[in-house]
Amino acid sequence: MEVIGIIAEYNPFHNGHKYHIDMIKKKYPKSIIVLALSGYFSQRGDVSLLTKEDKTKIALDNGVDIVVELPTVFATQSADIFSEASVKILNNFKVDKIIFGSESNDVSTLDKIARIQLYDEEFDSRVKKNLDEGLNYPTALAKALNVDFDFNPNDLLGISYIKAALKNNFDIEFETIKRTNSYHDVDLDEVLVSATNIRERILKNENIDKYVPYNPSDYIIDINYKKLFDLLRYEIITNNHLENILTVDEGIENKLKKEVLRAFNKEDLIYLVKSKRYTYNKISRMFLHILLNIEKESYTLDYTKVIGFSQNGQTYLGNIRDDLILPITPSIKSEMFKCEIKASYIFDLLTNQKTLSFETRNKPVIK
Repeated sequence: MEVIGIIAEYNPFHNGHKYHIDMIKKKYPKSIIVLALSGYFSQRGDVSLLTKEDKTKIALDNGVDIVVELPTVFATQSADIFSEASVKILNNFKVDKIIFGSESNDVSTLDKIARIQLYDEEFDSRVKKNLDEGLNYPTALAKALNVDFDFNPNDLLGISYIKAALKNNFDIEFETIKRTNSYHDVDLDEVLVSATNIRERILKNENIDKYVPYNPSDYIIDINYKKLFDLLRYEIITNNHLENILTVDEGIENKLKKEVLRAFNKEDLIYLVKSKRYTYNKISRMFLHILLNIEKESYTLDYTKVIGFSQNGQTYLGNIRDDLILPITPSIKSEMFKCEIKASYIFDLLTNQKTLSFETRNKPVIK
């Protein structure tokens, strides 16, 4: 029996995610699938369109056996931090393989690139030099590696997954599933489209029934973006120590305090402060850290919270429970858990949901 790890945000879960799971089940029909799942906020800095509990239910309904929380403090950081936490979580549950979507579908090249990034001592300085010359990150990366390769989002994450396993000496294999659509194509109208495409359609109040394997009205929630910006603006104006907030660096807090008085919404503020060094996604993640008041410190992955499982997943958990390195329930003293509770509070304010009870009662979804 293979134990397969997958990593996802499901913002929202769509037909491409179902295809990913179905392809794993087709190749490994007796496998256990363990999912590391982010919750209320995404790695792009977005508010989730589904609650963590509903994402868990949908994942279990579509073939996942165990759903483990990817805590907010890691889920809202850069690709390397996001990926390392995810891989550590999956390693705790003894996965043999991690299978991820890939634009290139070339895991050997991704492995080669990961090893150069990890073991070439001059690599980081070459990337920095290229960025300082005004190149965007994918171009700076390709030039530093001296490879002819298109660095698309899923491949970049895949490289980070492989690096995390190498860095921590985890005995995990990696496989890829070819992506069938473009991350950047927001106009594509096929059955399989990207989450970006679907989010754009939701913002335009377009019907998305065609792109998801469930009734959207049962799960997709409304987000109060005006309230989000009001809360963010309040935090920026009133916090006299923004420099202590995670990812607020290099004096950008001064520009934030100046430009927030001119901005009409979050998008306005992003474009007023963005630069070659501070990209859209980086700023959007920083806004979440400000909103959640997450201060700079070394956060430790001190638990791996199981938030859902199938009957097969429950049997597997029973078999490995004594071998787990990290506990599967959080301590109320954990800084990681305190951040998760804050994320739940803010999410509920923005969406009029009641997720806090799911966080505090600590009862997994069971299928």
